[in-house]
Amino acid sequence: MARKPNPIRSDIAWSNRERIVVRGKDLPSEVIGVMNLGDFAYLQLTSKTATPLQSRMFNAILVTLVEHGLTPSAIAARMTYSGAPESMQAAVAAGLCGLGSVFVGSMENAARLLYEALPPGTQGADLDALAREIVARERAAKRILPGMGHPIHKPVDPRAPRLFTLAEECGMAGDYVKLIQLCAAEAERVSGKSLPVNATGAIGAICCEFGFPWTVVRGFGVMARAVGLVGHVLEESQRPIAQEIWLRTEDEASAHMRPE
Repeated sequence: MARKPNPIRSDIAWSNRERIVVRGKDLPSEVIGVMNLGDFAYLQLTSKTATPLQSRMFNAILVTLVEHGLTPSAIAARMTYSGAPESMQAAVAAGLCGLGSVFVGSMENAARLLYEALPPGTQGADLDALAREIVARERAAKRILPGMGHPIHKPVDPRAPRLFTLAEECGMAGDYVKLIQLCAAEAERVSGKSLPVNATGAIGAICCEFGFPWTVVRGFGVMARAVGLVGHVLEESQRPIAQEIWLRTEDEASAHMRPE
């Protein structure tokens, strides 16, 4: 008996000779010149038009993630561009490949941890007890709590308080924001170390307030950091530093092998 294949379907966009429609909106008349990039991204992901407060918060999340200096991802992009200047896309892709559990992608882990502790729709949870449980479990497993502490920004990641302030102003400082803040306080209490919520932790919590699936949260970092990496590649084309990084690294790394 012949198998009847499932229909191939996408609800994102369609086009014909005269029209381009994205999430039900006419691209030329309802999107171009009407929506900013963040609002269009929100539409693309949710099929909904962001409210003014949602727009403010979501755009703030993306802006937070665009740039953070000469991080490993920016260096990877610059080094790749140095070797293949004809391929900007390869340079940006090289940088994006480094967004994971340590850099940028930790907000995905923070969102997952919060959702697993507090499934969507949960009402009246004892957040203090949940925070104690989360910290005890992660410490017992010898796992690093995602979204807390920072190797450079001490004692506070200055991005996190600003994001939390915006969450309050936009009506998105709910149980997930409270829970990650309680987790940070509990982690500090039991460890005796300063472990404030960092930017990715704040973003992970706010993304839970939005209701975004944790599986897409890292994607926001990919979207935003791509903009920053294009900037690094442009600067590399104008004022190169990749070759100097290479030569200095080669010189220092092999110095011990050379005779006095």
